[in-house]
Formats: sequence, C-alpha cells, structure tokens
Amino acid sequence: MTSSQENLANQVTEAGSDPTTSVDRFLDRELSWLAFNQRVLELSEDDRLPVLERAKFLAIFASNLDEFFMVRVAGLKRRIATGIAVRAANGHTPREVLEDIWERAHAMQREQAQVFHSDVLPGLLAAGIELLRWQDLAENERAEMNRFFDAQVFPVLTPLAVDPSHPFPYISGLSLNLAVVVRNPVSGTELFARVKVPPSLPRFVKVAPQRFVPLEDVMGAHLDDLFPGMQILQNHSFRVTRNEDVEVEEDDAENLLLALERELMRRRFGPPVRLEVEQSMDPHVLELLMSELDVNEHEVFRIPGPLDLTGLWDLYSLDRDDLKLRKYVSKTSRQLAGVESSSAPDVLACIRERDILLHHPYDSFSTSVQLFLEQAAIDPNVLAIKQTLYRTSGDSPIVDALITAAQEGKQVLAIVEIKARFDEENNIAWSRKLEEAGVHVVYGLVGLKTHSKISMVVRNDGDQLRRYCHIGTGNYHPKTARLYEDFGLLTCSTTVGDDVANLFNVLSGYSMNTQYDRLLVAPHSVRSGLLDRIEREIEHHAQGRPARIRFKVNALVDERVVDALYRASGAGVPIEVWVRGICSLRPGVPRLSENIRVISILGRFLEHSRCYGFDNGGIPELWIGSADMMHRNLDRRVEALVQLRDLGHVAEINTLFDLAFDAGTSAWDLHADGSWTRRTRGDDGTTLLDFQETLIAGNLGAP
Repeated sequence: MTSSQENLANQVTEAGSDPTTSVDRFLDRELSWLAFNQRVLELSEDDRLPVLERAKFLAIFASNLDEFFMVRVAGLKRRIATGIAVRAANGHTPREVLEDIWERAHAMQREQAQVFHSDVLPGLLAAGIELLRWQDLAENERAEMNRFFDAQVFPVLTPLAVDPSHPFPYISGLSLNLAVVVRNPVSGTELFARVKVPPSLPRFVKVAPQRFVPLEDVMGAHLDDLFPGMQILQNHSFRVTRNEDVEVEEDDAENLLLALERELMRRRFGPPVRLEVEQSMDPHVLELLMSELDVNEHEVFRIPGPLDLTGLWDLYSLDRDDLKLRKYVSKTSRQLAGVESSSAPDVLACIRERDILLHHPYDSFSTSVQLFLEQAAIDPNVLAIKQTLYRTSGDSPIVDALITAAQEGKQVLAIVEIKARFDEENNIAWSRKLEEAGVHVVYGLVGLKTHSKISMVVRNDGDQLRRYCHIGTGNYHPKTARLYEDFGLLTCSTTVGDDVANLFNVLSGYSMNTQYDRLLVAPHSVRSGLLDRIEREIEHHAQGRPARIRFKVNALVDERVVDALYRASGAGVPIEVWVRGICSLRPGVPRLSENIRVISILGRFLEHSRCYGFDNGGIPELWIGSADMMHRNLDRRVEALVQLRDLGHVAEINTLFDLAFDAGTSAWDLHADGSWTRRTRGDDGTTLLDFQETLIAGNLGAP
C-alpha cells in the first residue's frame, strides 16, 4: 500500500461507518484535466507511432492547453478576483489550485518543447521533412522567401509603434506576434513596436518540397522593410491567451441571440491569463510585455521557439501517408446493410424491422444517421422532423436535410444550442439559415443548455403514424463523426417515440413533463436514476445476485455519484470506470474504493461515448446518451440517456468493456494519488493490444 493509499485508508477508518465523510477523497478536477492532457502528450512521445501522428498529438496537446487556460484558468482567476474563494470538493482554495496548475503547466510545456526538438523534429528530418529556421535556409531559398514576403506578407502587415503618442496596442487572444526593438539612428532612442503574424497565411511556409520555415522567421528577416531608416536591434515572438469564456444572462430568452452576439464581441477583450514568449526574449522586453498585459511571473511561459505548435496540423496535412496511421474508412453498419452493396440502405425500413445500435466511427455516420435524415427529408410520407443541434458544421448535410424537408412542406423543428462553447458564432449563422428556409428554430430553455442528441421523424406508414428516433452520445457533426467514437440508437419503439416526443414538447413549448419510460432526462432524472441503480446493485450484491457497475464517460466529477460508487465499492460491488478525461474518484483505496478500477484509452479516435451499465441481478441494464457525470451535465443541461432493450446490443457494449479492461489491452491506469500509468507491454514483455486498432481490424479484416 502506498503512503497516499494508507493515509486515505486511515481517514476512512476515522470517518467511521460512512466512508464518504473522509477528507480528501476527491481528486481535483483541474489537475485531473491536466493529467488527461499529459496522456495526450505521452502519445506524442510514443516512438511506435508514425512521426506525423506524433506531431498531430503535439498539436492536439497545444490546442487543449489553450482552451484550458481560456476557460478553466480564466474561471479560477475570476473567482479569486471577485473574492469568491469557495473551496473545491477536495478542500483546496482557487488560489491553491491555480498555483498547482501553474507548476504543472510549466513542466508540461517544457516537456512538449523537449519532445518537439529532441524527438519529433529529428523524426521528421529522417523522413525527409525539414522544419527550418531562417539561418538554416540556402541562399536561393532566402531569395524565394524575399519574393514571397514582398508579394504575400508585406501588404497585410501593420506595424504598431509604442511611444507617448501611440498607446500599447490590443493583443488578440492566441495571436502570434513579434515584439520588435528598433533604434532611431538620429536620436539614438530605442523604441518598441508590435507586429502581428497574419493568421490568414500558412503557419509554416514552404520553401521547397517538404522544407518549411516559420512565418515569423520570414517576417523577422524583413523588418527593415517595415521600419525603413531604423536600426533593428532585436525581435522576439510572443503569444497571449485571454479569458474567452462566455457568460450570458438569460433572463430574457427573446433577446438571447442578441445578448450572445454582444458577449462574443466582449470575449475578444478578455483579460490575459497566459503569456508565452521565446526563451531568448530580452528581459527588458519581457518586463514591458508583463507590465502592459498585466500578467505575473507565474503566467509567463518561456519556451524554445517556435511558439504555437498547433501549427503542426499544417504538416500533418502533407500527403505522406507513409508517416501516418493506415487510413480507415468507416463501413455501413451490418445492421443496416446486411451485406455490402452498391445501393444505399433504406434506413427507415431497417428501423421498422429492429432497433439498430450504431458505433461510430467504425459504423459510418453518413450511411446511417445522416442518411436517415436525408431520406426522411424527401420521403413524401414523412410529415415532421424534429432535431437537436449542439455542434455541427456550417456546410453540414444535416442542416441541408432539414432545409430540404422544410422546402418539401414538412414540419421541421430544430432545437439549436447557440451557447455551445467556441461554436457560438457558427451556430448563430446557420440557425439563421435554417429560419430563412422555414425551419422552426428554438434556442432551448432559459438557464439550461440543450446538450441531448436526439432526432425524431414522424411518418405516415399507412396503418399508423410511426415515430422513428435516433438517440446518440455524439453531435450531429459529420466531420467529427469520423474522428469521435460514439454510440447511437435508431428505433421506432412506441415507448421511446412517446418519450422523445414529450421531450421535444418540453424543449419547444410549455410542457412541464418530467416522467419518461425509457429515457433518463437531466436535470430531473439522470443523476437520481443512476443513483437509484447504484443502490440497487448494492442490494443485489447483498442478496448474492449478480452485481457489477460499468461506466464509460468523458468525465466523472459529480460528488454524489462518486460517493455512491464508493458506497457500492465498500459493499463489495465490482466497479469499472472507463474515462477519457477528468476523474475525481480515487480508485484502489482500502475500505473506500478497493473494488473500483479506473482506466483511460486514447488513440487515433477520441473516445466520446457515454454508457452506464448494471448487471442488475442477472438482467443486464445498459444506458447510452449525452450526459457525463459533471455538475453542468446533471444540473444545468438538458441531457438524455436511453435504455437499450436488445440484449444483443447490451452484450455488444459489454464485450467492448471486456476488451478495454483486459490485461492484454494497452491502457492507462489511475492510481489513488491521481497519477496515471500507461501499460503498453505485458509482464512477459509482449506488446499489448491497441483497443481501437483491434476494433478497426475487426471491421476491416486482418491486415
């Protein structure tokens, strides 16, 4: 037993009969999120992956960390500034959490730079891809870059001076900039200027086939053109991260759209929360930036250039399949196609025959959910389509299908969540497009985000009006559906149809219904429904009946759910938690959570589905849906879970759990102290199975 486990076990003993009163039984959610991004970083360190895949994971790590600072760190700073020093569930104050974040984030960004310079760059070079600095270019390449600068870069640059008549300019969030110091040769005065790196141009400029140089290097070599007559003393790149979390008062739902648009404008001017600078930056220049941007020493991240490795996505787009994982093309679900054929399946006819469980991206989204809506849009017997939309693309065939349906004279309702973080502007744009086409667009309920993934088609089948429903775990976003792992259920069950119809009436009208048969709906019944089932498993175990709990989530944070799992563990119920990101539960603590195992799996696909399974005394019960175990999901969002009634579907998902938790499958294991350990090899040294690649091989056949 580790000292951490022993301390917690002692606290449990001191807590008496109720182990959930022990202190420090929760891991901090912010540090747990950083641990998740650390796992992403570890993928970039995996030398078994092709080098462009490793570069991709560096870009994902960087993008994830950007959002973490924009939202989570910004929220902590706001609470500290306003004096709202409410302790987290683990007893830590916002100030304590923020200090831990700074320490870990600094270490992680140093590690990211180390991986990039020591592993990924040499790996790219060995594969014939060179990411150079200006001094590494050949003379002919510099000449080509001179022409490129004159034609493409110089016309869009705006140097901004800083002096008594020119105040320090606004630095937009996540923009890359050059801090330039020049000297007036006449007066000898040193002056400061800022030049923004244009985001409209390639982050890494091609100087020759598979030879690239950072755009800021090209700009830095041509500063004489921007400041003619001045002596260029130095230039350094820097980048600012700002508070970009949106807060909208929803008292007046009628003005929600306008209020959100105003808030999005204000988002651009949120206070800085992080300043990234090149390690070589002159201390006096750094001091000026810190003063003008009002950031402290903890918020300054000194990094070997180049900054902003999200730009590595540009390299990943190179046509070098030999440096990437083998491409995977989703297949039409066997339950829809039966056998592969050239003709598209009649989705509605298939649904009439049986419930269909979809597992994306292994099952194609375009030939299932998308086709379901497209066929319904042009089916003359379809009378109405109702749909929730949380995130989708502006050119989405889902949006096009709804527009087509409206133009065909069908009643079409779209529940659009325009407050989906960082997708607000896109959602506003295409919601207006829907309205112009005659779709009834509703922005959900005041005070609640509509996060549920549901759609319903009402069709006159001759003998009756039948409701065809889809309930999923992922967004109606065809592009991300190729990258996100998710489940979905297609069904024309009368019970599910009644439930979904009632839920749409709640979302679009004045219905106060909270009673459902095959759905659990937040904020009313998801938490209570799952808590009841956890307690039921405790009773089953006490009576000697089969009992087990299996959760697959993106995040497990809610204290009431975690405490219920602790109680079940203490009663002897075996529990398996499969989490992608945040987990506040401490597993493996004697007398508290010794019957709980927590794993995480990361790979080419983002594990996104949510499943909640119970052995239920030998009659397995399994739910899938949109809800994670977080306060926001359970209390401030409309979420929907649906129970799977087909025992084959239940068995299929349980088989996935069996594979994920098998000792022969590679995964990360969570320990009581919050650390994660990756298992890639067995005790005998053999390489463990890659979960996602195993599923791909099962669909494609042996490679």
